[in-house]
Amino acid sequence: MHITCAGRTDVGIIRSGNEDSYLMVPDRGIFVVADGMGGHAAGEVASEMAVRFVARELGSLKGLSDDQVADRMRAAIRSANGAIFQRTLTEHDKRGMGTTVTSMVLYDTRFLIGQVGDSRAYLFRDGKLIQLTKDHSYVQEQVDAGYLTPEQARSHPYSNVITRCVGANSDVMPDIYLGTVKPKDLFLLASDGLTGMLEDNQLADLLTAIRMPQEQVDELITEANRHGGLDNITAILVRVDSVEVPVGDTTQITQPGVRG
Repeated sequence: MHITCAGRTDVGIIRSGNEDSYLMVPDRGIFVVADGMGGHAAGEVASEMAVRFVARELGSLKGLSDDQVADRMRAAIRSANGAIFQRTLTEHDKRGMGTTVTSMVLYDTRFLIGQVGDSRAYLFRDGKLIQLTKDHSYVQEQVDAGYLTPEQARSHPYSNVITRCVGANSDVMPDIYLGTVKPKDLFLLASDGLTGMLEDNQLADLLTAIRMPQEQVDELITEANRHGGLDNITAILVRVDSVEVPVGDTTQITQPGVRG
């Protein structure tokens, strides 16, 4: 698999500090976005720890089966969770810190995503934008229960309240999403500083024009800031230029933990 990727994080218009972190290891097909929370810059510490631990613990995925990669992803995120949680116990100024984690690996002809929180992964394929992950958030639970529409959820006063994060408890279980990669696929990993400012149709419009991923990342962040820039903004774009083994379109947007 040959890819082109780009990433960037931006403080936004309102915030004075940036608690987002991201990490890309293209030669190992690893991409991670984390959105931290906690006072006294603790969110910045949590998100930076998360991306570093996840990438390190994933290691090399060469020759692993789907189940083995999924197990590795769960273990990597849980390892990050344990390290962050331990710091909340031993360092007074780190109490209450935590972070989202959305981590994607590309291997053979497959993608696999591990997710905790409300940072998102999208797939732009054949002109359509598909949200691959589901937010761990209060408003998403209300949408699932039929109490809110997706439109109401976007403007709800509790739209930034997440129900699962890395570091808040002694253990956490990420959701896993799996599918098959096709040439020309474009993957977007983003913190809610991007997705909270731009609707999915706006994201799709920005991704439609054929440009280099770095130009697209820069434009996504510019537009998020133009629409208010209320939070830190982080985006990673990964374009699949070619896949060595031809495969049929067997991608399924799976439920958490279910193989596709």
